[in-house]
Amino acid sequence: MSQKVSKVFHQSGVIPYRVQDGKIEVLLITTRNYQRWVVPKGGISNGMSPPNSAAKEAWEEAGIVGQVDTHELGSYKYRKRGKSYQVKMYLLPVQEVSEDYPEVGQRQRQWLDVNKAIKRVKLTSLKRILRRCLKNKSRLSVLTHYSN
Repeated sequence: MSQKVSKVFHQSGVIPYRVQDGKIEVLLITTRNYQRWVVPKGGISNGMSPPNSAAKEAWEEAGIVGQVDTHELGSYKYRKRGKSYQVKMYLLPVQEVSEDYPEVGQRQRQWLDVNKAIKRVKLTSLKRILRRCLKNKSRLSVLTHYSN
C-alpha cells in the first residue's frame, strides 16, 4: 500500500516594521476577503530568491518598499483549500508607504504595536515569529538605523 505524499507549496513573506516615536510598529494587512489579519506573503516567483520575492509581495499586497533582511527569521506552515504551505519569513524595515499599489482596493492595512499585532493574528506559528521580533528589539533598532 502506498501512502499519498502531499506537496508543500513554498512561499516567502515579510514582517514589515518601523520605529515610530521610539516604539516598534508592525504593519498588518487583511486577507482579500477582510476576514483575518496577516502579513504580506506569497509564492516564490521563478528566478527570484525568497527575500526578493517577499519584497515583491510586500509591494503588491501592502504598497510598502524597503530592503529585506536576507537572514531568515523563521518559517511557519498553514493549510488552505486542502493544500499545505510553508512560508519563510524575513524582516522588512519599511522605507516607503504608497497609497497606490496593485491590491489597494482588496485589503486594509494597519500599523500596530508588536503586542497588539500578536493578538490580532490568528495563526499560532505566526504569533511565535512575531514574539521573536519583540525579543529582538535591539536587532530591529540596529537594522532600522542602518536602513535609513
